[in-house]
Amino acid sequence: MFSLPFKLLSEIFFTFHYQLFPADKCKSKRGRGLKKQVFEPYMTVEDVSHGLKRGELIQGQLRINPKKYHEAFIPSPYDKWDIFLEGVEARNRALNGDIVVVELLPQEQWKVITYDHLSQNSKSLKYERQWSEGSSTPQTNEKTLQKTAKVVYIVEKKHSRAVTGSLKFFPDKPFALFSPVDHRVPRINVPLSDCPEDFNIRPEVYANTLFICRITDWTADNAFAQGRLAKTLGQAGEIEPETEGILTEHSVDFSDFTPEVLECLPQPRPWCIPPEELEKRKDLRRDCIFTIDPATARDLDDALSCKLLPDGNFEVGVHIADVSYFVKENTALDEAASQRATSVYLVQQVVPMLPRLLCEELCSLNPDFDRLTFSVIWKLTPEGKILSEWFGRSVIRSCAKLSYDHAQSMIEAPEKLFSPNELQLDNPEHPIDEIHEAVLRLHSIAQNLRRQRISTGTLKLDQVKLSFNINKESMMPNSCSVYEYKDSNRLVEEFMLLANIATAHHIHRKFPDLALLRRHPPPKTKMMEELKEMCSQLGIDIDLSSPGALQESLNNLTGKDEYSAARKAVLTHLCSRPMQMALYFCSGVLKNEQLFKHYALNIPLYTHFTSPIRRYADIIVHRLLAELHVAVSQEVEKQALHCNNKKMLAKRVWELSSELFFGLLVRESGPLDSAAMVMRVLDQSFDVLVIKYGVQKRVYCKATKSLQSFRYHQVGKKSELTLVWLPENQDGPPFEQVISIFSLVEVQLTSEGSPLKYTALLKRPQTNGA
Repeated sequence: MFSLPFKLLSEIFFTFHYQLFPADKCKSKRGRGLKKQVFEPYMTVEDVSHGLKRGELIQGQLRINPKKYHEAFIPSPYDKWDIFLEGVEARNRALNGDIVVVELLPQEQWKVITYDHLSQNSKSLKYERQWSEGSSTPQTNEKTLQKTAKVVYIVEKKHSRAVTGSLKFFPDKPFALFSPVDHRVPRINVPLSDCPEDFNIRPEVYANTLFICRITDWTADNAFAQGRLAKTLGQAGEIEPETEGILTEHSVDFSDFTPEVLECLPQPRPWCIPPEELEKRKDLRRDCIFTIDPATARDLDDALSCKLLPDGNFEVGVHIADVSYFVKENTALDEAASQRATSVYLVQQVVPMLPRLLCEELCSLNPDFDRLTFSVIWKLTPEGKILSEWFGRSVIRSCAKLSYDHAQSMIEAPEKLFSPNELQLDNPEHPIDEIHEAVLRLHSIAQNLRRQRISTGTLKLDQVKLSFNINKESMMPNSCSVYEYKDSNRLVEEFMLLANIATAHHIHRKFPDLALLRRHPPPKTKMMEELKEMCSQLGIDIDLSSPGALQESLNNLTGKDEYSAARKAVLTHLCSRPMQMALYFCSGVLKNEQLFKHYALNIPLYTHFTSPIRRYADIIVHRLLAELHVAVSQEVEKQALHCNNKKMLAKRVWELSSELFFGLLVRESGPLDSAAMVMRVLDQSFDVLVIKYGVQKRVYCKATKSLQSFRYHQVGKKSELTLVWLPENQDGPPFEQVISIFSLVEVQLTSEGSPLKYTALLKRPQTNGA
């Protein structure tokens, strides 16, 4: 018996449903010609308000499982389990990310659950059903009840309601059916008048065309939403249409800045710093100050300096572009920046938060140009102990633009005499040897700062990041590799952390009710307990008592063989699941200072100060430092929440852009072979980390060639699949392969029929007789 891919089954079902039960002809059971109510009507604002006050209703942000669109969750204020919403009807027309109000269902409708330690979604649940006889889902004795609910009101539609997808034509219908790429979004009825002129004559021509559709309405009596086509993007599987779709779906404003915004930029041009402004600032233009950034960076917003003092200590400076000088409050430029809230990075481009004149010129700390900055200057001992500290506005002239590779070369060759051509540096006032010496001093201090941080117990769960080599003419990926984090990266990181921590304490002292800070809540207790139990079953002794203890466990458990990095990546992924997101907040709104803490850094106060060109939160912090901010705490909190949302969306855009380019690489250069390490085992499939490329992919047993059979079983908490391979020759016996977490396998990444989709196929293991 063969199995059809999910997407094909889904299309067959919806086409069948659409033709037999068109939305415009649904009748009520009473036969009165009325449309059947698919969804419940929303509560009134008054009823919702009363219900929330009485604790009968719960408000939260909806998360829909991207792999199982019928499963959704909102955080629970009562216990450690999220509240579960099952099915599209329970979501009541709310989309992923929306702020909703839910009503709990009666307890007899709550779910009996077992915990799958290695599951994909945030709560890792398996649901027991009365009709699950014959199901291959294993049952265990660990059971608990999880609250279930239904949406009764949408407070805020966070989802953009704009989606990419394709059109399907139905004869004799005044509308087409739009099928979103994202299965969490419903099918949408689109008027034929919105479609291309020849769509109803030659619909097959548009089979692989991507469109953007915006949902305009979704009534309670229709399983499908209503919408209008916003744009024809182009062919599916091409970079520009796919990228524009990603940006639009995630509410990224990539339009040109308006004339009103551009009028806020300084005049005349070329612009020079006014003499009266120079008089107000600390003049550091003669100091040896330089930037260290990726080689391709054009928005240089941080610079470093290090000067040896006569007493053997050091004067170390972190100098940040003074964006707040140019972005004045309550201007069109400020409004545009606050709405964008962050620059959005894709593999091949950046969508800037600010106009390029600011990003790449006036605010960018380019070498040999006078630039306005905000500086934090410390007197530090060689061990990194802070003896004194100064905050203030300054003016600098960077003497060098170092790449991370430049700085790394200096660190790795401390005795080498570099030539100007090697590092592309030529500054008569600050020769290469002086810059080299400053880099070495900063590296030494950074190592001591890092040791101090680690000794106080910090956690860093490094996620794998892909780096692509792009053909400049075609913009197609030539190759990719896992980005390597080096000592030069750590050098910059330490001083940016030091500056952010110092700034957080400074603004909180001066503005205890207005400070924009960044907190990191501790991980979810229940999930951490389950993680520890699972690790124990696997023979892994992991200490989850504190962030530092967890970091030490990860460092000690991975070993030193060629697959140690892969094991650490798998463990890091498992440990990331219980973690919560770091969040901006206003200190005057969150009254309990115990909640201000940053779990991963294990510190009481933290903020963002070091990247104002690309983060609006940093601009607010700069204004507080300069005592220019006059907002009330509620306004700061509102902006903090907006920044949180935009930062989350920007992160997702980067992930999707990376997936897009990797899918293109597989399509153009595949199939690609690699060793892989098992991260999670299910009853008919398993997830792997593809070691060479750092991507995660699911391997399906039923799609594996030459596999005779497979069986799933659990040994305590440990899930295993035993794969039985057909004999290599007629006389040979079948070969068994056991798949469990950390198992090494060989996979082949192969492009699928649909654009940019690729499959991980398990390769037959080599046996001794092979």
